[in-house]
Amino acid sequence: MIDHAHDLELVQAATDRLLTAVGALDDAAVTQSSRLPGWTRGHVLAHLSRNADALVNVLEGRPMYISGQAREADIEAGAPRPLDEQLADLRGSAERFRRAAAAPQDWSRTVELRNGVTDQAARVPFRRWIEVELHHVDLGIGYELEDLPAEFVEREIDFLARRFAGHENVPGTTVTAEDGRSWTTGGGAEGGPVLVEGPATELLGWLAGRRDGSALRVKGGALPALPPL
Repeated sequence: MIDHAHDLELVQAATDRLLTAVGALDDAAVTQSSRLPGWTRGHVLAHLSRNADALVNVLEGRPMYISGQAREADIEAGAPRPLDEQLADLRGSAERFRRAAAAPQDWSRTVELRNGVTDQAARVPFRRWIEVELHHVDLGIGYELEDLPAEFVEREIDFLARRFAGHENVPGTTVTAEDGRSWTTGGGAEGGPVLVEGPATELLGWLAGRRDGSALRVKGGALPALPPL
């Protein structure tokens, strides 16, 4: 069962952590490269702000973005801004998302995201939580996958395993954490079953495209190449 109210609390806590960490930077640090290819930290911060506004659009029944080109243009335009402008935008957009998500609405309805993806409205706060947590890591400012809340790690592994389930380029794969928790994914490609085992944070890193999977143990074939998120 999806608990959107609980997830909104988690989004707020993650946003507070992010704002505290980013607030310790300076203008020069914002212009430096992030861990995402081709993006500075400013790009990551601009994306986080625009994503919050985009999810407000989703909750209020508008298209998430006007277009893919407009999305990219907004990120590029926002990336070079100094730290104080980035922080003000992060706070303002986070507050707009909080207000939109606190408004009475039908959380059971289906909403449309990017590229024709649909989901239940109640999962939108969780999707925002994903953005805040993973992009905090992407900034490369001392917050690592190992610092992510345990609840987030488990739920995001489950979310990504479901996302890749049946994918035509991923063989049947069982993903198992060291504590015995297990997920199945893939199944649309020939080969397998492939067994992938390791620490939960390493599994998450591989599934989310943040680590190469070299710290994982693989049986039954090569480590599957996952499609980009």
